[in-house]
Order: sequence, then structure tokens, then C-alpha cells
Amino acid sequence: MGGGPRGMRSGRDEKPEDRKKVILRMWTYLYHERWMMLLAVVLTVTSNLLALLGPYLSGAAIDAIGLEPGKTDFPTVFFYCALMLMFYVTSAALSYALTILMLHITQRIVYKIRGQVFDRLATLPVSFFDRTQTGDVISRISYDIDTLSASLSNDLLQIAASIITVVGSFIMMVKISPLLVLVFVVTIPLAICVTRYMMRRVRPLFRKRSAMLGELNGYVEEVITGQKTTKAYHQEEVIIQRFDKRNTAAVDAYYNADYYGTLTGPSMTLVNNLSLAFVSVFGAILFLFGRLTIGNLSSFVLYSRRFSGPINEIANIFNELQSAAAAAERVFRLIDEEPEPLDLPDTVDVDHVEGDVRMEHVHFGYDPEKIIIHDLSFHAPPGGLIAIVGPTGAGKTTIINLLMRFYDPQSGQITLDGRDILQITRKSLRLSYAMVLQDTWLFNGTIFENLAYGKKDATREDVERAAKAAHIHRYIMSLPNGYDTILDENGINISQGQKQMLTIARAMLLDAKMLILDEATSNVDTRTEMQIQAAMRELMKDKTCFVIAHRLSTIQNADNILVIRDGDIVEQGNHRQLMALGGFYATLYRSQFQ
Repeated sequence: MGGGPRGMRSGRDEKPEDRKKVILRMWTYLYHERWMMLLAVVLTVTSNLLALLGPYLSGAAIDAIGLEPGKTDFPTVFFYCALMLMFYVTSAALSYALTILMLHITQRIVYKIRGQVFDRLATLPVSFFDRTQTGDVISRISYDIDTLSASLSNDLLQIAASIITVVGSFIMMVKISPLLVLVFVVTIPLAICVTRYMMRRVRPLFRKRSAMLGELNGYVEEVITGQKTTKAYHQEEVIIQRFDKRNTAAVDAYYNADYYGTLTGPSMTLVNNLSLAFVSVFGAILFLFGRLTIGNLSSFVLYSRRFSGPINEIANIFNELQSAAAAAERVFRLIDEEPEPLDLPDTVDVDHVEGDVRMEHVHFGYDPEKIIIHDLSFHAPPGGLIAIVGPTGAGKTTIINLLMRFYDPQSGQITLDGRDILQITRKSLRLSYAMVLQDTWLFNGTIFENLAYGKKDATREDVERAAKAAHIHRYIMSLPNGYDTILDENGINISQGQKQMLTIARAMLLDAKMLILDEATSNVDTRTEMQIQAAMRELMKDKTCFVIAHRLSTIQNADNILVIRDGDIVEQGNHRQLMALGGFYATLYRSQFQ
């Protein structure tokens, strides 16, 4: 029977959001930067209008040259050329300033989004992390947000400039020759049809691409974390095959998305070349009939290129926009995850805890339809040492999850000092416990910072006292910098047993009235384990301790041993009583020592 939470969730199970809602939500971030965005709009309009005057001036210069040799109006030609140079240089300078401004706006927005994601991660319940792959979360906060950043800084600016260029070019073409503009009556609808068809085809492909990348990252993170186990069991070939399968799926998703995304550009190029051919043919006819000068025809051709070019550019960045939209969906979905429920209105903080804990008729299942804790009841008196033993999957860690309110039971009651823990704020309840897990966690920092992690006002003497009690002080002082020694990420420059004793010292330093040890001494040798047990017993005098242990030798001095089997307490008592009973506990004990 499984005593743990439900299996991890794959990104492929997520339902797509309404694309309009995603766009509107992105607009809210842009609106917060509205004054800078207004400046960006001014720079965009000015830069593109100056650039749009270039073809008109070019046509005027060509008309000043004339068709007959020796009749060129050089002052007029030089005047228009000088204006063209001035306008193009000014437009380039404004475009540079606009690029810098958009980068600044984008970084502000991305900073805000990444902050919201991390803030939400800090408020999510433990159940979210139990069912979600770590690699998928990391993929959202890194790759997806970076994708969104690139789209905001590049694609958004390019689309805005393209719209201005298209509108401005169309106006100038109408001014030059309204008759010749009729060419686009055929080509524009064709371009719109192609674009809409490709949008419908490509959108789900980019959503799948982001999901597959998240799944691949999750698997890689899992393999890297367990590389020692992989080598110990010689499973390198197995994990390589599994990686190849996921990698192939991710590559296929990337290929399909990029393949159909890049088809849009060539399709639009074909349409634009058709329009240019029509313009050239009908423009030449109008010139022959005297309806158009050679300079006007030249300007019209340049404007038609500017008119169709941005449409082609929009088509080329279409796949990037689809990727950004899919990334935004995943990021927003994470931001919208339900946080840990708020405390009830009438909850209170508990400051002075005696440590009297009761469970009464508790029923619980990670899946409400699959109950794994059945009618569980026990009493932990203040200052008592309560051991919880049983086979794997019996529900030992689940009991700790319920005591800490990482999960709430479906029925039954858990009380602390006679008060239902549902009436106690989660913060004060959890601060009442010090907790040491089998899986140690140390961050990149000094040993002193790691030990004083849960007690900001801890002095050097307090830390040393806790380290001595955990029998780790002598080792710390043997290091070159003592308590100022920097630990690598997750403490990888010290042994597993030393990491475990550091986490035990960290728990000893807290003022908590209750202590939870989940296989806390599993990584230390027997002699050190006995020393820690004796020190812990002395340190936790008058405090309630909950100890989960598979090695039954560590809990022989417990005041009460709860024997859990299939979610039920089948036996309880001290070591001597349970051995005399000759039941399930005695069988477990003898299986370890005989």
C-alpha cells in the first residue's frame, strides 16, 4: 500500500487556456509601464515615419535627374539626397533608443513576473510539489520566462514597427497612384488566408513543445539527483534509453512546431513576390500611358516592398509569438495555482506550547477516494518520546504530514494542548516543531548561517552549544575556517553523515517545544547515533518528540512506540511491553537482529 502522495503530474495533462485571456493578461503588465510604453510608441512612430519619407524623396530625386541626358537638376537631386540621408540617420538613432527602451521595459516586466512566480511557489502547499516534477517548475521559471522576455523585447517592437510601416506605406501608395493600389486587392486577402491557416495549425504544436521540454527537464533533474544510485545499480543503459525516448519526443515536438512555423515565411514571400510582379507590370503600363512618372513608379515599388516586407516579417516571427504565448500560458498557470488555504477566521497563534498532542479517529488519503489512514487515534503527552515504526508504506510519514498540517485529514480531529489544530494558525503550529528529515538540506553559505537558519537572533555561543550537543563541533573546528567555512550547494563538500548531524544541530538550536525526527540518524554510524540519541534525550527534556525509525535499536528508550500497519495502529507501548506481547513489533525487531 502506498503511503506517499500521488504521482507527479506531466505538463501534457495541462489544458490550454483561452489565447485571448493570455494576451489580455500580458497587456496588464504592459499597462503598468504605460508611460514608458507611450514614449516607446512616440519613438516608434517618429522613427518609422522618417524612414517612410525615404522612398518619396528617392522618387523626387529620380524625377529631378530626368530621362534626357544633360538636363539633370543637380541642386534638386543633392537636396533630396541630403534630406534622405538626414532622415535615415535620425530614424536609425531613434530606433536604437527605442531598442534600449524596450529592453528596459521588458526586464521590468520579466522581473515582476518572475517575482510573482517565486512568490507563488513560496505559498503553494506541499501537495503541489508532491505531484509536480521539479524540472518542470524550473523550466517554467527559466526557459518559459526567458522565451516571454525575448518575445516582448523583440517581437512586440517589430510588430508595432511593422504596423506603422504597412499603414504609412499604404497611404503613400494611394497618394502616388490609387489605381495601382488595386493590385493589393488580390494579394492581401490571400496573405490573410495563409496566415490564419498557419496560426490554427501551429498554435497547438508550440504548446506541446513547451510541455515536452518541461517533461524532459523533469527527467534530467531526476537522473542527475540520483546518479549515484544509477551507477550503483548499473542502470546507465536503461536511463539512456529512457532519455532517448523523451528526447526524441521533445525533438519531434520542436521539429513539428518549427517546421510548420517556418512554412509561414516562405508562403508569405511567395505572395509578396506576386504582388511585386503585378506592381511592376501594371506600373510599366501606366508609365507608358503617361499616368505615372518613372520617379513615382520607383517610389511605388519601394513602398510596395515596405508594405509587403513587414507582413512577411510578421509571418516569420509568428512561430516565436506562438512559442511565447505557450510559455506565457504555462507561467500564468503556475501563478494561478491555488495557494495553501488561508487560516480560518477564528484561528489563533500559539506561543506557549506544552506539547500535548492527540489524534482522534483520523481518516486520510492523498486521494480522497483511496483512504490510507483508517480511524487513527493516539495520545502524545508533553515531554514524551513517541516512536512511530512500521513497514514501508504503512503511513508513518503521512502522520507527520498531518501533524504539521502539510495535509488535512478527511475526518477526525488532531489537537495540540486540547485545541483543534484547525483553530491554530499554520505558522505558529509549524514553528512549534523542529524537524529533521532523512533527506538533508543545506544551502550555499557558511556553516554558521546554515545552523542558525531557523533562529535569526542566534549567537555564536548558541550555535556552538547546539553543535556540541550534536557531536559535530569537533569536526567543524577541524576545518580551516571553522564555523565560517563555506558549504557548497547542498553541502556536497562534506559527507552525508556530517550533513545529517549539521541538520540535527540546526533543529536543536530552535526554541520549539516539539521535535520531529524522520529517520534523522540513518546516515551516521552506530556509535555516533548513540551519542546523538543521548544528547537529544537530554536536550529535549520536557519536550515532545516524534521519531520515525526503521532501525528499531534507536527507539528502545521511547516512552511509547506506535506500530503502524496499513494505516492503523496495531500495537502500542514501550519496547519491553511490545517485546513481551510477541506480536508484529517483536517480529519486526527480531527480523533486524536475528
